[in-house]
Amino acid sequence: MSNTVNLNRYRKDKARAEKRAKGDENAVKFGRSKGRKAQERAEADKARRDLDGHKGES
Repeated sequence: MSNTVNLNRYRKDKARAEKRAKGDENAVKFGRSKGRKAQERAEADKARRDLDGHKGES
């Protein structure tokens, strides 16, 4: 005799798996590593400091 299957659990598990797969796909497509974020933040700070250094006093 085969085991009974809870269809609601099956449906929810399938939806969770699809959401996780979509999230993983988006992480690869749009995600940046922690090191890359820090590097971009440092570059932006340096550009801001350089620009402020070039402003003349009024």
